[in-house]
Amino acid sequence: MKLGFVSAILGELDFEHVLAFAKESGYSCVEMMCWPKGKAERRYAGVTHIDVTNLDKAAAKKMRSKALKSGITISGLGYYPNPLSPNPVEAAVYIKHLQELIKAAELLGVQVVNTFIGRDWTRSVDDNWPRFKQVWPGLIKFAEERGIKVAIENCPMFFTKDEWPAGKNLAHAPAIWRRMFEEIPSDHFGLNLDPSHLVWQQIDYLAAVREFKEKIFHVHAKDCRVDQHRLNQVGILACPLEFHTPKLPGLGDVDWGRFISVLGDNGYDGAVCVEVEDRAFEGSLQSRKIALFQSGAYLRQFIAE
Repeated sequence: MKLGFVSAILGELDFEHVLAFAKESGYSCVEMMCWPKGKAERRYAGVTHIDVTNLDKAAAKKMRSKALKSGITISGLGYYPNPLSPNPVEAAVYIKHLQELIKAAELLGVQVVNTFIGRDWTRSVDDNWPRFKQVWPGLIKFAEERGIKVAIENCPMFFTKDEWPAGKNLAHAPAIWRRMFEEIPSDHFGLNLDPSHLVWQQIDYLAAVREFKEKIFHVHAKDCRVDQHRLNQVGILACPLEFHTPKLPGLGDVDWGRFISVLGDNGYDGAVCVEVEDRAFEGSLQSRKIALFQSGAYLRQFIAE
């Protein structure tokens, strides 16, 4: 496996400085954020380390050369919007930019694009399904034709009031993953697995790793701490951040030794990228860099490159 991090937490740095920090901190890969340039819609969004809208062959060649010179691999291109937004104008923008990521991945020689399925958060899974069938088979075919894998992160995207009551990403649980992969039986359609989102949903993340071993294309290393005393007060129907807290790997409830062990049993040899969303480390760029140093030191107990 290859240990890396998600570049969103280093939004102040440009592409070259992200690569330099990855090398300095002992990582071997980075998931590069590729949001359209402009104002962020939410926390951890809006970071542009690769501007895919203006990427041509010459620019891609320069980026590939810089990555090669640094010794750092780009594990995937990341963009996490809502392609099933009930606003058709918004959805069209997101879908078009996803296509730009897929084309950029081909130019850059990057195998994976990471994203969300999306969702109309006011409607059930069944009621969202016609839109899923309308949007996603074409996107996956677009990726297949270019040799790119699309990895869907399993975050429910239910953390703020505007995401109530169902969240903005369908692909949050194994039952839905099965349905997705039955609907689109493609070797280019899989998961960017984050165990922390399964923990607070009370889902066995090790069972999920075993069942979907052929579909895990990329992994996010983020932890979470479920605060039982809060859960006892607000219950599972509360907004999830009322009873759980995102943490650095090793500071929450994920058993990383067992998780990495089962990934290894599956033969997984891809990227495991630290995703920093721990507010205790967000006070400054320096503290976020410390978060990446600390997370890397912890995970190297289990991942020897």
